[in-house]
Amino acid sequence: MDYLPRVVDKEIDELMEIMGAVLIEGCKWCGKSTTGMHHAKSIIEFQNPDKKQEYDRIRNTQPSLFLKGEKPRMFDEWQMYPVVWDSIRTDVDHSREKGQYILTGSAKPSEGETMHTGTGRISRVLMRPMSLYESCESTGEVSLADIFEGKDISGVSKLSLEDLASIIVRGGWPASIEVKGDAKYRFSKEYVKSLVHEEVKKVDGVERNPEKMQNVLRSLARNISTQVSNATLEGDVKNSFDDDISRPTLTDYLNTLEKLFVIEDVNATNLNFRSKYALRIKPKKYFVDPSIATAILEMKPNDLIKDLNTFGFMFESLCMRDLKVYMGSFDGDITFYRDENENEVDAIIRTSSGKWGAVEIKLGAGYIDEAANNLLKFKERVDVEKCGEPSFLMVLTGADYSYKREDGVYVVSIGTLKD
Repeated sequence: MDYLPRVVDKEIDELMEIMGAVLIEGCKWCGKSTTGMHHAKSIIEFQNPDKKQEYDRIRNTQPSLFLKGEKPRMFDEWQMYPVVWDSIRTDVDHSREKGQYILTGSAKPSEGETMHTGTGRISRVLMRPMSLYESCESTGEVSLADIFEGKDISGVSKLSLEDLASIIVRGGWPASIEVKGDAKYRFSKEYVKSLVHEEVKKVDGVERNPEKMQNVLRSLARNISTQVSNATLEGDVKNSFDDDISRPTLTDYLNTLEKLFVIEDVNATNLNFRSKYALRIKPKKYFVDPSIATAILEMKPNDLIKDLNTFGFMFESLCMRDLKVYMGSFDGDITFYRDENENEVDAIIRTSSGKWGAVEIKLGAGYIDEAANNLLKFKERVDVEKCGEPSFLMVLTGADYSYKREDGVYVVSIGTLKD
């Protein structure tokens, strides 16, 4: 299989021009190693068991030997030998050469395992599973960059409702893209197995109960794309799965999933930076890929078709994944809006230059008018003197067509979108 370009490729190339080293972070199986090798000229795979004794000797005697090799030199799963971080930082300090090293990691190392932060020497890039454009399933006719500029758009998605259900259950795992038949749905299930029984132990060597972790994941999956507190998760685990879990244990399990880049929070904003209201709103929790949720809940594509309410939450998770991937091109961030009167907008996306737009996510075409009206009412409530005019209002949908309405609201099919 030929290398499928990733949105982060451009960011990696740019950072290699100005930084001594680049760290590509992200969950297991999202393609970090393949992308790293695409940019590297030599590689050390720290997870290779045949080399463990050799790597142990180098770590304990002369860690700088890890750095000998053609540049850029890549270190896959660097967190297994954290000493390489300090060796790279020291070498970059002394040589002052750019683009020397690439590191990949699927877990954040424990506190204190490295001596230095790497600030100014090692830059971080966060990688996620493939967006629909990266997997060649979005036509790419509509550019988020063009929408930020207010340009007219048009596009027709080739994805049916059944296709979207299949893609959600399959996930954005690069290894699953070319697999035919129902076998492609096994990747997400195998990912969950590996996560529960192996990865949660490897991250810091602490034994964690696989059954409790499975129940925490189930509770998260049941509450995907929603605001959910730890207290709610604790109660759900107890009531739904008859499993007592203490608050400290739950907190540890959630922190572990964050370290492994499996879950991430989307925080709230009310666009008034002097107000404390947004700070009191619980974040929404998302899996890094919607297929993790469907795998945990043992859902097949047809199950989503039969349960459109759950399908809607899973579709929102898919859209948030793709928006996060695309916003990497803008060095931007994503929040959601909620005010004191419970008015809500699914996503506020903001570039590093300060441009921002508001997005409502709706699976079917029947909700487009309602979502567009909600966005227009939202715009009237925004204090533009404090946060500026929105660059756009968008309804992101699973419907067929992408266009700009007469009222200025963009309607964009996820099957046509790219960065």
